[in-house]
Amino acid sequence: MVKKIEPVYSVREVIYDQERWKLLEDLRNKAIEIMTILKKAGVEPIVHGSIARGDVNKKSDIDIFIPEIIPSYIVEKAILDGNYQIVKREITQATPNHTVKAIIHIDEKIRITFPLIPLRQRELEFYKFGGQVTLEELKLKKRVPGIDKRLMLIIPTNYGHYEYSVIYNALEAAKILNISLETIMERIRVLKRRDEIGRSGIYFRKELSDNETFEEVLKNRIERDPSLKRLISKRGFTLV
Repeated sequence: MVKKIEPVYSVREVIYDQERWKLLEDLRNKAIEIMTILKKAGVEPIVHGSIARGDVNKKSDIDIFIPEIIPSYIVEKAILDGNYQIVKREITQATPNHTVKAIIHIDEKIRITFPLIPLRQRELEFYKFGGQVTLEELKLKKRVPGIDKRLMLIIPTNYGHYEYSVIYNALEAAKILNISLETIMERIRVLKRRDEIGRSGIYFRKELSDNETFEEVLKNRIERDPSLKRLISKRGFTLV
């Protein structure tokens, strides 16, 4: 079930129990294992969301992101060489103005995502919005601030975290996360709308068959979708 936006209230402290600390450790160790496999293939991944912040629960996913365009076969080969299975591959585009992304599902709770066309700065800031850490930072047990789907800013502590709503604290949150105020306001609009009308739709999503590559599907879409062709031209990208 999608987390609902929390009411606006003052700062609240959340203390983690041993079970939660153990869950965080287990999820982070799994992320380290997969990110190490990607690192050996010359890829520089990050992990974002609750694993980066620390406020995990039993439903938490492992969301790994590669913030650069990279041939999909490199990622897929690294996963298979690392003795993992690929259970599903998807290509998605949130809106006509957003980048096209490749998503590789290792299982129901582990995803590796990477862009197929260049990302805007605001799209990169999305990952800092939710909190992101590198492989090296994971190994150092670093936790970072970030905003969850309830629009609560999570500030890690040695005992758990502090949290408070960003709805009336957007400027402060932007400074803490070192991202633009525009990114904060955009995410507030999107998440508030999702809270009001339910989960919003996605502009394009396609599950790939075994004999398709991400690049082939992207090329076919460019030929059929004039808006995507304009977007790629605007970002100065040429598909090889």
